[in-house]
Amino acid sequence: MNVHVPIRPLDLAAIGIYLTAMAGIGVYFARKGKTTEAYFVGNRAFPGWAVGLSMFATSISSVTFLAFPGAAFTLDWRLVVPNLTLPIVTVAAIFVFIPFFRRAGVTSAYEYLEERFGPGLRLYGALMFILLQFLRLGMVLFLVAIPVQLLTGLDIAWVILIVGLVVAFYTILGGLEAVIWIDVIQGTVLILGAISPLFYILGRIPGGLPEVFRIASENHKFGVGPMSLTLAERTFPVMILVGLVNWITEYTTNHNVIQRYLAAASAREARKATLMCGVMSVPIWVFFFFVGTCLYVYFRAFPEPAVDELVRVNRDAVFPYFILTKIPAGVAGLVIAGLLAATMSLDSSINSVAAVSVVDIIKRHLCPGREDAFYLRAGRWMSILAGAVMIGGAITISRLPKESMLDFGLKFTQIILSGVAGVFLLGFLTTRVNYASAGIAVILTLGLIVYLLLSGAGMLPAVITVNVHTYAIGAVSNVFIIVVGYLLSFVVGGAARPLRGLTVWTLRERPPVASLRPEQSGVRP
Repeated sequence: MNVHVPIRPLDLAAIGIYLTAMAGIGVYFARKGKTTEAYFVGNRAFPGWAVGLSMFATSISSVTFLAFPGAAFTLDWRLVVPNLTLPIVTVAAIFVFIPFFRRAGVTSAYEYLEERFGPGLRLYGALMFILLQFLRLGMVLFLVAIPVQLLTGLDIAWVILIVGLVVAFYTILGGLEAVIWIDVIQGTVLILGAISPLFYILGRIPGGLPEVFRIASENHKFGVGPMSLTLAERTFPVMILVGLVNWITEYTTNHNVIQRYLAAASAREARKATLMCGVMSVPIWVFFFFVGTCLYVYFRAFPEPAVDELVRVNRDAVFPYFILTKIPAGVAGLVIAGLLAATMSLDSSINSVAAVSVVDIIKRHLCPGREDAFYLRAGRWMSILAGAVMIGGAITISRLPKESMLDFGLKFTQIILSGVAGVFLLGFLTTRVNYASAGIAVILTLGLIVYLLLSGAGMLPAVITVNVHTYAIGAVSNVFIIVVGYLLSFVVGGAARPLRGLTVWTLRERPPVASLRPEQSGVRP
C-alpha cells in the first residue's frame, strides 16, 4: 500500500501515552495474579458493570472499528444483520447458559463437555476454540496496524510486531484482572473515539444528513440482502441464520464469554453483565456501519486518488485514512487511541487461549497433578505463544487477498466452529445423547464440512455438488450434528451417567458436590 499520511506530533503523543498507560496497568496487576484462580478468573469477584464493559470491549474490536465501515463502504448493510440477532441469544444466556456454567464452578467452558460427554469432546471443543482465537488474534492485530502504518510509514510487518508486543506484554503480566479493568477503560475510550469522526464527516458533506440518506438510498447502500431462501448466496435469511448460530456458539462455547460468566461475583452480576453487553453492542455495530455509509457519500462528493488506491488494495483502510487526513491533529490521535482500545480486546483472547490450554490440555492430559505454581507459569508461557501466533498470523493475513476483513472472518469462523455449538446444545437439550453418539456425530459433521468446502470450490462432479455459501456452513453443520447425534442415540444407546445439573431437564437437581476429580478440574482445590 503506497498511501502514506505525514505523521503529526500531537497524534503520535496521544497514541504513545495510551500505549504506555496500558502497559503500566499490566505491570501493576502482575503483582496480584499469584494463582491460576486469580490469573484466569480474577478470583470470581468482579462487579457486573465491570464484567459487562469488559464483554462489550471484547465484542467491539478493531474488526468493528475498521472492518464494519469497510464493509458498508464496499457493499451494503447485509453483513451487520448477523449482529442484530444478539439480543435473542442474550435472553437465552441469561436464563439458561449462565446457570449451567455458574453451577459447575468450572474454570473452562469445556469442562462441561467432559462432565456431559467425556474427555474426548472436551479436547475437541478446546482445540477448536484455540484455533478460532488464533484466527481472531491475527485479524484484529492486522486491522489496528493499518492506521498506524498510514501514520508512521513503517512497513506493516514492523507495525504489527510493535503493537502486538505491547498487547501481549500487559496481558501476560496481569492475567484476567488486568484484562477486565483495562477493558473497562478501553470501552470508554472506544465510545468517545468513535463518535467524533461522524460529526466531522456529516459537517463536511454538502446537504448533511439528508444528503447521506438520499445518495446512500439511491445506491442501495442500506440494503440487507435479497429475501430469497437459498443457501447459495448472502441473502437476508441466511445472514439471520448465520447470526443466530454465531451468537449461540459465542455464548455457549467461546471461553472469552464463559470466562466472564465465571469471573462475576454472582450469577446475578453475570446476568447483569451479559444484558449490559447486549444492550450496548448492537447500537455501536449499527453506528459503525453508518460511518461506512457516510464515508461512501463523502468520497463521492470529494473523490481523491489516494482513496481509489485504498479501495483497490485494502478497503478497510478508508476510515483510518479519513481520520488521519481530515480530523485535526491531536483529536485524530485520540480517535486512533480509541481504535487501539478496540484492538486491546486481543488481551481477552490471549488470556482465554492460555486458560483453555492449561486447564483443558496441559493440566487435564499432559501434566496432571502438578502444583498450582507450575500451571501459573504454564499459563504465562501459553500467553507468550499466543502472542507470537498473533503477530505471525497478522503478518500472514496482511498478505492474503480478501474482499474485506469482515467477510474473511465470517467465512473462516463458520469453517472452524462448525458443529461445536451443536455439541453443547446436544448436552444442554437432551438426556439421551451420550459420548458415543455425540462423538460419531462430530466425525460425520467434520466430513460434511469437507464435502461442502470441496463442493463450493467446484472440485466435485456436478451430480454430487451442493451449492451452499460459506457463511451458511456453520448453520448447516450445527443442525446436522444435532439431528444426527440425537438419532444415533437410539442406535448406540442413551446416556448412562448421572445428568444432575447438566441438561435443561435436570438443571434444578442438585449437582454433585465434586463433579470433577481434582486432576480433571481447572483450579478448584
